[in-house]
Amino acid sequence: MRIGVPRETKADEARVALTATGATELVARGHEVLVETGAGAGSGFPDTAYEEAGARIVATAAEAWAAELVLKVKEPIPAEYGFLREDLTLFAYLHLAAEPVLAQALLDAGTTAIAYETVRAPDGSLPMLAPMSEVAGRLSVVQGASLLTAPAGGAGLLLGGVPGTRTGHTVVVGGGVAGTAAVEMAVGLGSRVTVLDVSLPRLRQFDTIYGGRVQTLHSNRVTVSESVRDADLVIGSVLIPGAKAPKLVTTEMVQAMRPGSVLVDIAIDQGGCFADSRPTTHQQPTFRVHDTVFACVTNLPGAVPRTSTEALTNATLHATTRLADLGWRGALQADAGLAAGLNTTGGQVANAAVASALDTQATPLASLLG
Repeated sequence: MRIGVPRETKADEARVALTATGATELVARGHEVLVETGAGAGSGFPDTAYEEAGARIVATAAEAWAAELVLKVKEPIPAEYGFLREDLTLFAYLHLAAEPVLAQALLDAGTTAIAYETVRAPDGSLPMLAPMSEVAGRLSVVQGASLLTAPAGGAGLLLGGVPGTRTGHTVVVGGGVAGTAAVEMAVGLGSRVTVLDVSLPRLRQFDTIYGGRVQTLHSNRVTVSESVRDADLVIGSVLIPGAKAPKLVTTEMVQAMRPGSVLVDIAIDQGGCFADSRPTTHQQPTFRVHDTVFACVTNLPGAVPRTSTEALTNATLHATTRLADLGWRGALQADAGLAAGLNTTGGQVANAAVASALDTQATPLASLLG
């Protein structure tokens, strides 16, 4: 099979969907890998590394997109919609619940789109979302701590404090993979930490791991409101696979916060979990709401492209080889977890959560797989 790896075109996106090591594996299995020139440069993988792996460097995006299976990191932007077609399989982060225009473009083109973020492991976890969630969770606290400084518009507070001063209070809304990484980083920086989640077993895990050093609260309107009001840094890490994130932090809650407090919404790819959130970029990451600082960068892991690219390929390569070896239908028939990643094909929506967000009906997977 011909596998295309185009250069990412989203603003400030230096990741690439496949490392040179990953290309070596695919070529060894008899597949042809087409890499757009410069696609890996931002992640530390020059064209020569792919050539040494046996891949072929192509001069244009059109040549990479002409492959049967296209690997991307982020969702296609409007300038790339013209590359979508019926005989194309696209494997990427898509977040269609928050991207109705892209969803319609995929449906109109009849493209088979498999989303990293809805692929499931046998235990129900999201193995291809996990590595980027870990990166985003850790970066969110680093970013938040930086934004709390006075030059960045924050309250002038050192998150971990020093002896004799008040430490900052970090509130993590959502205790999944990203939230767990955020808690770990915030504790490491010496912050006082509160984590909220609807899962009591998950909260018990935090209590066991940290021995009571992290406050755990069942997430509801009252506990979220009280925690946010007392927070210096709020990390939004709520996820409902395939669906839009719920708006758990309201404008009124933000208005009650101390001036200079910081809110980092790492659920922004799924629409964000703060009512006032809107997408931002690495070049212009923040905006102010009621004298607080919001950061809602949609590709936060793109700030560390080398780490993110390696972690992503580690998570996706096995599935990529199955798609290449068996074709998308064969691969999905053989792997129910990978089949959960199917979002669109032949002009139909396959994922129930995505269909609900787009206000349409999902087509049963069995009929799509024949």
